[in-house]
Amino acid sequence: MRLVKHVHSCVALEHDGRRLVVDPGSFGSQDVLTGAHGLLVTHGHVDHLDVDAVRAALADDPVLELRTTAQVADALGVPDQVHVVGPGDSFTTAGFDVRVLGEHHAPIHPEVTAPANVGFLVTAGGTSVFHPGDALTVPDVPVDVLLVPVFGPWTRMADLVDWIRAVHPDRAIAIHDAGVSDGVGQAMVTNFLGDKGPGTGVPFVRVPPGTVVPLP
Repeated sequence: MRLVKHVHSCVALEHDGRRLVVDPGSFGSQDVLTGAHGLLVTHGHVDHLDVDAVRAALADDPVLELRTTAQVADALGVPDQVHVVGPGDSFTTAGFDVRVLGEHHAPIHPEVTAPANVGFLVTAGGTSVFHPGDALTVPDVPVDVLLVPVFGPWTRMADLVDWIRAVHPDRAIAIHDAGVSDGVGQAMVTNFLGDKGPGTGVPFVRVPPGTVVPLP
């Protein structure tokens, strides 16, 4: 399996000629939907879901299917191709085995209502990748590759350190990073979550959009 990092929280996982796209948001990388064999969306915030682009992709490919929350399914309104999943569910899509973990978006502010949020543990070729969406869910099984949402209105760097320690993957890769400036901002995040911070015991990297990361 390999991972292709796209803008912000969007990644494509590729294995045996199949492509599974997670969280194609409106910040960019809309071309990631071209040729996708399966789609996963953790929740309905615009940085994780470009409604118009996803609807168009589903219309262009009537066998393309998407798994997501009930709120997102209602927003898309394509019942034949969009399937609601929740914590504890397991399924296979586009040749990838997927477990659904978690159900709540991380708290943003007492006055801000957060949507439902599901994380996806995706396995293929003997390697597992966990995309948490906007949450710090700790899976109940080992994780090879953890995708770390490094910046948002709900994040705190200290919490990310403790979360990475709790999950204890073999490696960690930054996502949810469009709001972090190139240069100083990215260096601060990478240093703190890497070998210049408190320490997580896990190799951590941030790669720019378009980067192909072989897994494991």
